[in-house]
Amino acid sequence: MGLILFILLVMVVLALLPQFWVKSVIRRHSADRPDFPGTGGEFARHILDEMGLQSVVVEETDVGDHYDPDAATVRLLPQHYNGRSLSAVVIAAHEVGHAMQDATGYRPLKARTKLAKQAVNVERIGSIVMLAAPLMMIVAKTPHILIFELMAGMLILGSTILMHATTLPVEFDASFRRALPVLQAGRYIGDKDMAAARQILKAASYTYVAAAALSMLNVMRWLRILRF
Repeated sequence: MGLILFILLVMVVLALLPQFWVKSVIRRHSADRPDFPGTGGEFARHILDEMGLQSVVVEETDVGDHYDPDAATVRLLPQHYNGRSLSAVVIAAHEVGHAMQDATGYRPLKARTKLAKQAVNVERIGSIVMLAAPLMMIVAKTPHILIFELMAGMLILGSTILMHATTLPVEFDASFRRALPVLQAGRYIGDKDMAAARQILKAASYTYVAAAALSMLNVMRWLRILRF
């Protein structure tokens, strides 16, 4: 029993570490920079205009920094949309990188968008399947139904982890093949900030890895609820 609890504790720590690291990196470089000419939102708008992407909208959001291909909109958290910090500027560049992918018909982005939409439904179905397991066992009066339901639920929830993991190449492309060259070529940030900018771009790329780790934690939560 002690070994099982230890393994569960290790898995919880491993699931939370990526999220903690991403937030830590972004927070570390969130100090106001009066030397920057504009906010993250203004910077995103400037880059998009420079790229001839005037039709792409830039707006504030409370649900996380992201690019919405369906609405052709770059959305930034308030602290990044209105903030004048290194994190705000670099994250804005990363999200604009996704807009650049969309404008060039980057296929992995299109595939990622479909997977992201499916992930929500898959996780919802997985939760329903696992909740229905005890009831199905009572109705069928056989424990084999419970085993089948649990295996099906874990498979569905596990597929969510895979969906998040497959988006990593898309994120790295947005950070290091799109955003970083723009930051370097335009001399938008100084050489002294470039190392930190690379770290922030890496953190932005690993956001989905953190989401995948949290999905694993969600699977563990269901196992704990059902005492499997």
